[in-house]
Amino acid sequence: MKCRLINLALLSVLVCIKITVNAQVVPGKYTVIPQPSVLSPQPGHFILNRNTVINPSSGVLFGAAVRELKTMKDKTTAVVKNTISLKSVHEDVIPKGGYKLSVKSGEVVLTASTTEGAFAAVSTLKQLIGASLYKLPSKTGFEIPGVEISDAPRFEWRGVHLDVSRHFFDLEYLRKMIDRMALYKFNKFHLHLTDDQGWRIEIKKYPELTAKGAWRTLNKQDSACLVLAKDNPDYELPEKHFKMIDGARKYGGFYTQEEMKGLIKYAADRSVEIIPEIDMPGHMMAATALMPWLTSNGKGGQAKDFSEPLCPCKETTFEFAENVFTEIAALFPSKYIHLGADEVEKSSWKNVPECDALMKKEGLKDINQLQSYFVHRMERFFNSKGKKLIGWDEILDGGISPTATLMYWRTWVPDAPRHAAEKGNELIMTPGEFCYFDAQQDANSLQKVYSFDPYNFKLNTAERKFVMGVQANIWTEYIPSEQRLEYMVFPRLLAMAEVAWGKPSLDWKGFEQKVIDQLPMLDAMKINYRFLDLNGFSVNSVFVDKAALEIFNPVKNFDVRYTTDGSVPNLSSKLYKGKLIIERPVQFKLAAFNTSGKRGELYTVNYEKQDYAPSVQLASPKKGLDFFYYPGAYHLVKDINEKALEVQKVTSAIEIPVEKTADQFATRHKGYFYAAEQGIYTFFLRSDDGSVLKLEGKMLVDNDGWHSSFEKSAQIALAKGYHPFELLFLEGGGGYTLKLEVLLPSGERRAVRAEDFYR
Repeated sequence: MKCRLINLALLSVLVCIKITVNAQVVPGKYTVIPQPSVLSPQPGHFILNRNTVINPSSGVLFGAAVRELKTMKDKTTAVVKNTISLKSVHEDVIPKGGYKLSVKSGEVVLTASTTEGAFAAVSTLKQLIGASLYKLPSKTGFEIPGVEISDAPRFEWRGVHLDVSRHFFDLEYLRKMIDRMALYKFNKFHLHLTDDQGWRIEIKKYPELTAKGAWRTLNKQDSACLVLAKDNPDYELPEKHFKMIDGARKYGGFYTQEEMKGLIKYAADRSVEIIPEIDMPGHMMAATALMPWLTSNGKGGQAKDFSEPLCPCKETTFEFAENVFTEIAALFPSKYIHLGADEVEKSSWKNVPECDALMKKEGLKDINQLQSYFVHRMERFFNSKGKKLIGWDEILDGGISPTATLMYWRTWVPDAPRHAAEKGNELIMTPGEFCYFDAQQDANSLQKVYSFDPYNFKLNTAERKFVMGVQANIWTEYIPSEQRLEYMVFPRLLAMAEVAWGKPSLDWKGFEQKVIDQLPMLDAMKINYRFLDLNGFSVNSVFVDKAALEIFNPVKNFDVRYTTDGSVPNLSSKLYKGKLIIERPVQFKLAAFNTSGKRGELYTVNYEKQDYAPSVQLASPKKGLDFFYYPGAYHLVKDINEKALEVQKVTSAIEIPVEKTADQFATRHKGYFYAAEQGIYTFFLRSDDGSVLKLEGKMLVDNDGWHSSFEKSAQIALAKGYHPFELLFLEGGGGYTLKLEVLLPSGERRAVRAEDFYR
């Protein structure tokens, strides 16, 4: 409906945006993320300094922006006279959240129709200033290059989710996170406040939820972090989150309602809305451990796959839930409350007399509809408090009301967004493959996020109008510290900003350069970002006579240093200056160092001397591979049980030709890889979960175990002809990825295909 109200002036702006957006990436001093819709460099520059006069046309509309500008100018001691003028216009002229910015030598003019738009303009100014804004004090003032910008957001919802239950993050750090969200124009902060591991928000009706439920003795995830901390201090559990309770050392923390009110205001002043999530009916062990009467069987703890859920068949459950959400609704101004409703152990409701009686009374056919009964009833309660319900996409199971908002995350349920849109439900797109920033990173992770198309989920043009926006999700099972959190989030958050704010130009190289240009600012902000990957090599490399290690370093002013004695490189290690010739087996350890001497990722590259593996003779080779399918749960490929074989057939290449796979299964592809020429072949194996590639009967790539999508590679020297090939894969549940690529001796990298395989 809003689109029909746009007048001709705004329509002309939108047409201009559509035409010019792909040509607007301007490197260097005009590096802004997300990319403005229209950016035109202009001559001259403006000096923001202590004497800059700020003239708002509306103190109410621009109050937050004015305060931020004053904070910026007060960080300087320069005394150049000039002016920043803020002008308010109607939304017909500049759409909600949008702005115009004109920077000239003597004046900056900022025009917007909303507080959010004005603050977005200030965020753009900050990025145009760059690193110097965070290196204080400034005696010369902050230089802003001359520019004309017209900009508006693509999506209403540009979200970041943080799980503070698995590991607690204090208010000081949440304020930092809000500042960084605002800098990159995110406007929704989804706080996952409760889960099995901890209850983080004060509920005055039930003080024990935080007095006891916010604190724990160390669990398996904490212990795993401590093991990892032996090699990486970012996994250390922060000492500030420990407390002695009843003579025992406990780990955790929580926010009082007064503290949360302060955080909500802090966020609102930066045009960020905080959306609370109290996850029900599953993920409630922090509550049910204290109140076991909330479950169907009268006990908390772990059930079959997930924790024991709340019982949806007892009025006492709804009394508890409504008491909790009454306080949550009063505390948070957002019109949204997130109910969660994911990963519910619904089997716990089977053969429960109260549930059988309720199902009969309400005409419910199965336990999925019991889940829907709970969700629908809670939604009606939310509505009575003037709130809208958001739930993870499991709220589709058993039926969804047309007024609920669905947060799509399960990529292995590809039809979920379409089914929701067909019912008229609003959608927030957060598919795990692109948006789960707790997933381990590899050389492709940043580009993967940048390639995210939230419409590319079987949505037609009419259905796309239900997409409110996108969100990055951060689950913290193995993210215990602020340092580790930043490492997992940056620079991926910059790519998500591009997706959320405006349709990316898909100029990956241009975006990568923008990220590189922003690294000095991230350094000045003391953000522990992950360095862009060194590449050009395989960590498992081979040579026949000799080889060359050639490292491509995307950040030219970062040094690369290496060792060959097994030690970790430091600032005194050898400086990589160019191609290194390999004539004997050797192990390199490589790392990049930024301009302040901080070390990035550590790479271990092993060179092994090989002869070309001889090919085998096949009497009558046939196209394809033998395929084997084993339903069942396997944690490692060595555990595959041959007696569980259910499907055996021939496939043309690497595919899983099973019409409906089990939730957990394993596969085997077996045959021969045909090397069209003699040379060194590099194989790249990406999987979610585990996979193992064998060539010549030996392990080549070991990507085994349960994990998110991750790529590993290795080289092998092959003579021309046929070579024994075996690929094993296992899916642990939650959707799978299996991709195999090859770098040929010619230098071409491509997916393996039917012409490569014989049996």
